[in-house]
Amino acid sequence: MAQDMLSTFVKPIHREGYKFISIFAGVTVLLFVLWQPLGWVGVALTVWCYYFFRDPERQTPTREGLLVSPADGVISLIEPAVPPAELEMGDAPLTRVSVFMNVFNCHVNRAPIAGKVVKIAYRPGKFLNASLDKASVDNERNSMALEMADGRKIAVVQIAGLVARRILCEVREGQDLPTGARFGMLRFGSRVDVYLPDGVEPLVALGQTMISAETVIADLTSHESRRMAEAR
Repeated sequence: MAQDMLSTFVKPIHREGYKFISIFAGVTVLLFVLWQPLGWVGVALTVWCYYFFRDPERQTPTREGLLVSPADGVISLIEPAVPPAELEMGDAPLTRVSVFMNVFNCHVNRAPIAGKVVKIAYRPGKFLNASLDKASVDNERNSMALEMADGRKIAVVQIAGLVARRILCEVREGQDLPTGARFGMLRFGSRVDVYLPDGVEPLVALGQTMISAETVIADLTSHESRRMAEAR
């Protein structure tokens, strides 16, 4: 029981986080020296920093055809859009599902479906609010095209936001990724877009909470119509 409770609060940390946690902890010590109440503020911020860089294990569905969320967060947009031009996936609009991450979400990004990384393209840009539609066009981004076993491709795009200032992509072109595999992260609030294959309907709704590598966004083998939802 004690072990289960401990695992609820203590999570593995992404290696990108160790230096930041160390900096926060060092500043906290200095704040305690200057004035104890400030030190406790530093403690709270250090705990938040640890929590931000958490990298928990996830239970990823293994059935073929299921496409899972690439990020923790909330569905902020579902709309037709042309994939980033740098991925060379054509100019036909595809259904884009956007997952917005706030500063309290886990920011480790995962492959939505198994496939080969056939293209990675980074593009500098602005740092607008990542929940806005125009952030897909104007903001700094890193785009990745995954080719599935049947030859179809999906696009996964990491988009920087107001606070995010670092997009980390840890995979390379030619690499094979299983569903749910970690491929990168964004620091301090941002968004990840997934462009579904033509004719595939999303099984999520606006405002729905996503769990990276666990929540099913779409089923490539299903002919179910788009799901709707309402707040209750």
